[in-house]
Amino acid sequence: MFKKRIWRYLLIGFAWAISLGGLVVLMGFIGVKKSEMVCRDVKIYIPGSQYFIDREEIDHILGIQSHAIIGHRMDDINIHELEGRLKSNPFIEFAKIYADMDGIINVEISQRQPVLRIMNRFDQDFYIDQHGLKLPLSANFTARVLVANGYIDELFANHVDTLHTALAMQLFKTADYIRKDSLWDAQIAQLYVNKDHEIELIPRVGNNRILIGDADSLESKFHNLLIFYKKALPLVGWDAYKVINIKYANQVIGVRNENIKTDSLKAKNPSGDTTKIKKDTSLIKH
Repeated sequence: MFKKRIWRYLLIGFAWAISLGGLVVLMGFIGVKKSEMVCRDVKIYIPGSQYFIDREEIDHILGIQSHAIIGHRMDDINIHELEGRLKSNPFIEFAKIYADMDGIINVEISQRQPVLRIMNRFDQDFYIDQHGLKLPLSANFTARVLVANGYIDELFANHVDTLHTALAMQLFKTADYIRKDSLWDAQIAQLYVNKDHEIELIPRVGNNRILIGDADSLESKFHNLLIFYKKALPLVGWDAYKVINIKYANQVIGVRNENIKTDSLKAKNPSGDTTKIKKDTSLIKH
């Protein structure tokens, strides 16, 4: 019985030794093959609908047209250096390069997605992406995003950077909220910062401005605005108010076009009398 156990252990050990030896030989063979492999092609994948950077520019960055990659041995191609070149481009958020056993180098790129275009008071023009980072404009593509202008002090140093002012962060927060709601994304055309550094919305429908003040309680403010649109404006018309003020909690204030005075939250109904447009009345309630 004891001898049988010894032979069993010896056989198991011998099998492991053969397996490891085969693995070493296989890895050596793969290493030799890889060292002799020549790059035959470069495949580039750029998903998404934004085209700040195109195939031609990627070719230029990687040196494909100058034959710096195709035709060269894989061992002579520094993939990490190529990735670094791509990541230095302000429009590229993520870049990954890897080679397969067929001599193909694959390049995967993720572009930054802008949500807002800023035109500050110093005549600087730049984007803010979905992570709240500033980007330069592109000569290849103009993103169809909200535009914010007016008394904006946020500066741009022509490279990817974080936001430095509270107002710019509020503009980003507001634009990000609007783009995620299909109704307001279709209705709001522009953001404007007035001389009091308050945010105003410029709608596509209606000749008025919507004063939201700051980016606090956006869900509540837009909820009140929606009810105002549904219940108050049909009674007086879309152009009855010059300003629709939703910056205060639980209320909507309309400034009329005809006499430019605060309406004390009132709108006429068909019977001729007036009803206060407040959150706790019959016109605005949850």
